[in-house]
Amino acid sequence: MSALALLVGIIPVIGWGFFPTVSSKIGGKPANQILGATIGALIVGFVVFLVTGCGFPTGLNLFLGILSGCGWGFGQIMAFKGYSLIGSSRVMPITTAFQLIVTALWGAFALSSWPGVANKVIGMIALVVIIIGATLTTWNENKENTNAAALRKAIIYQLIGVIGYWLYSAAPQVENLKWAEGFIPRTVPMSGLQAFLPQTIGMVLIAIIYCLTQVGKENVFKEATSYKQIIAGFFFGIAALAYLVAAQPVEKGGLGLSTAFVLSQVSVVIATLTGIYMLGQKKTHKEMVATLIGLALIIIAAAVTAFLN
Repeated sequence: MSALALLVGIIPVIGWGFFPTVSSKIGGKPANQILGATIGALIVGFVVFLVTGCGFPTGLNLFLGILSGCGWGFGQIMAFKGYSLIGSSRVMPITTAFQLIVTALWGAFALSSWPGVANKVIGMIALVVIIIGATLTTWNENKENTNAAALRKAIIYQLIGVIGYWLYSAAPQVENLKWAEGFIPRTVPMSGLQAFLPQTIGMVLIAIIYCLTQVGKENVFKEATSYKQIIAGFFFGIAALAYLVAAQPVEKGGLGLSTAFVLSQVSVVIATLTGIYMLGQKKTHKEMVATLIGLALIIIAAAVTAFLN
């Protein structure tokens, strides 16, 4: 593992960690946030395409790349809705936990990434620990100050949104579904860099569709806040690109998928703490202790699931 690969692996931690905070700081409604963020990601994707000459996929690969991006866009819309209800510092651990659970279960049972009974048992225990960790981050010492309805609604949004995040991860992996070889067409393997631009196209597509459904209430296409959110999109896009590079095998100069994945999960710590200290989403001393313990449990359990392959 080279120092350069480690530095590249830290970029997603910073980019994805600051993304929700920067977006919340810029402000606006979920429609403003998703439109600007996806445009920013598309700009990064187009620059990468021009600079690397990685090629543009066609056919089924193009469709899967766009579908993957649509999935992320849908999931992020639900996350933005959650931010508006209870703040990014509370939503990020919840949505991260849901993503880890769904992605791990998909890998274990669809891609056979947890071979053997022992690994499956350990993996299921790790998922329970993730749920406990996420619960701790939402704990409120003063029950009378807790908006239970808003918290419940935010959690429901994240449960719905995780379907999109699952699609973001699962669509490019269709080639690896060995049990589906009989009825899913085989494609030429697509690299992460090749998938990146189609993914960002899908992100913008779903953002535009969502914003068009809101035109009757608000025309965010004419609002300056939407385009200020492009800055937040740069944070996401650069982080996503760095993750693709860091996830390359060690022999190719990367960290490997498992190490890059676990390292990227540290972003939830930055997202939560910056939300608390930069956005004024205050917590009491006991709530902070519970939050830090919860974050530690999420990261440790994520590490366990990543290395069960």
